[in-house]
Amino acid sequence: MSAPRIKVLCVDDSALIRDLLSEIINEQPDMEVVAMAPDPLVARDLIKQHNPDVLTLDVEMPRMDGLDFLERLMRLRPMPVLMVSSLTQAGSEVTLRALELGALDFVAKPSLGIRSGMKAYAEEITEKLRAAARSRPRRARKRDTPAPRALEAPMVSSEKLLIIGASTGGTEAIRSVLEPMPANGPAVLITQHMPGGFTRSFAERLDRICRISVKEARDGERILPGHAYVAPGDVHLKLVRNGANYVARLDDGPPVNRHRPSVDVLFRSAADQAGRNAIGVLLTGMGKDGAAGLLEMRRAGGATLAQDEASCVVFGMPREAIALGAAEEVVGLDDMAARLLKRVAAAGRSQRV
Repeated sequence: MSAPRIKVLCVDDSALIRDLLSEIINEQPDMEVVAMAPDPLVARDLIKQHNPDVLTLDVEMPRMDGLDFLERLMRLRPMPVLMVSSLTQAGSEVTLRALELGALDFVAKPSLGIRSGMKAYAEEITEKLRAAARSRPRRARKRDTPAPRALEAPMVSSEKLLIIGASTGGTEAIRSVLEPMPANGPAVLITQHMPGGFTRSFAERLDRICRISVKEARDGERILPGHAYVAPGDVHLKLVRNGANYVARLDDGPPVNRHRPSVDVLFRSAADQAGRNAIGVLLTGMGKDGAAGLLEMRRAGGATLAQDEASCVVFGMPREAIALGAAEEVVGLDDMAARLLKRVAAAGRSQRV
């Protein structure tokens, strides 16, 4: 017996967008659009009627803002939500807020007059819908939730580095890792699958809530303790040596594992340039990007960790790393920051002996 098709409800005030999404989704053998809604109030009734597996949700709509609807939905009836967002600075801020509220992921609004890139767009959105259907919906963290207390930084040299990779569900997972980090903690390099125009807003949002400084990486800048560097969308981030210093190198080479930036690219550069001074961690995400690179880091002497299944939104990338034997430890998200700092301290002690 074949598996039941994924039921999708599309919510968008544009009839053209609704029709296009419906055309893309209904062409897939494993999914179907069960209903379409022009605004959240109509969507509310259709959710009760059709019990969809996944919701696609626009942000700017009449009668009720998409974020207000999402906040109520994730509080009362958590379900996988894929945001359909405008690729603008304002759109990126709103989209990041949607991810904080519990949306699983986002795709850009399709360009209605450009058919040449529609195949790639269809592949992206349907892949994310499949991941959403397998994901664990999560309730948003309350606005008044106090920030976690700062962890104590181990006394180590500036050689020690944390190297983080993530994809679907990663924006909030990365936040959970960085928010407890002390201001004098080790340097952090991050590749999060995200298109250009969103990574700067992502870094700025983290910088406002974290004790360490967070920024979008720039080519050639020195990597310093107490700072986190986010790979810009659409370019790879690499770690390189420049004399006694580590520096960031941006590379616009071809996608790796269909991604640019790619986690494998960052991990492999860390294995090559930092060896046992780098600690790698692979967080939630679909696909396999980062698994092979994490194995290279382990073989180069670096400590390697993967997020556990129970705390992942999507257990794809960590699962692949664990299956390869790339992860020395499998750790829950709530314990990840403390565990990373313990590994930094342990690495520092072993090298002083």
